[in-house]
Amino acid sequence: MLKIEAVSKQFRGGQYGVRDVSLDLKSGVIGLLGPNGAGKTTLMQMIATITRPTSGRILFEDVDVTKRPNDVRRKLGYLPQDFGVYENLTAIEFLTYFAVLKGVNSKKRVMEMLENVNLHQSANRAVGGFSGGMKQRLGIAQALINDPALLIVDEPTAGLDPEERVRFRNVLSEIGFGKLVILSTHIVSDIESIATEIAVLKEGALLTVGAPENLLQTSAGKVWRSVVSSDEFDRLRGTLKISSAIRKADGVHIRFVGPEPAIAASAVEPELEDAFLYLMNFGASEETER
Repeated sequence: MLKIEAVSKQFRGGQYGVRDVSLDLKSGVIGLLGPNGAGKTTLMQMIATITRPTSGRILFEDVDVTKRPNDVRRKLGYLPQDFGVYENLTAIEFLTYFAVLKGVNSKKRVMEMLENVNLHQSANRAVGGFSGGMKQRLGIAQALINDPALLIVDEPTAGLDPEERVRFRNVLSEIGFGKLVILSTHIVSDIESIATEIAVLKEGALLTVGAPENLLQTSAGKVWRSVVSSDEFDRLRGTLKISSAIRKADGVHIRFVGPEPAIAASAVEPELEDAFLYLMNFGASEETER
């Protein structure tokens, strides 16, 4: 469905936002995971025809997105990281406006989309009074109004409270069937329950790509658990790559990743957060298999 072939993006100063990335993606929810500055937004903007790659090419359904951007845009839904709203418009006015821009002239479709994102009861409310989560759901509605085959959402849960995060993930999970949904984030919990595949980026380069269960294999035998005193914990924070720490009556229970530890610790099964931390600090020993 989407092929990214040796794509790079070099900026005027000579820095690379994306360097030699290749991906072959089918339908489903694809998590694009990496820290801030990893190149996620740059890659998504190239897929969304907002900017052009310096080298390489991107094909969606065998159409080159650089040479025929309008063909791709008709099948595209896009929710950027900073999604602005017209605060004086009601939800139905706002979505109708975007529908017309995308060639959709159906009031029924507008109401269906508001129902799909659970905003139909707020259809006549001004968007300026919406919570952050409601605005994000409205953003998803505008991205889906033209029934796109390709949906791109960039850091969609930034600034949302935990309840809104869960609701937003559920919306993305429900619409992922039969479409290609690309979701970028630096928060592992945003994708661990909904992604069919995860691609990990660091400093513009692709570290690995594969199903979540295969991604876990990259850190198998490299995740440790130990109980240390508070003083020890303060000292170890600067040397260990700690994925979690919980203070209890008997000390601080820590999970950390890395090679054979220098402190007393027992090996544990990796979680996706552990695998991500391991990849960021120690890299992938080999590309995960699909």
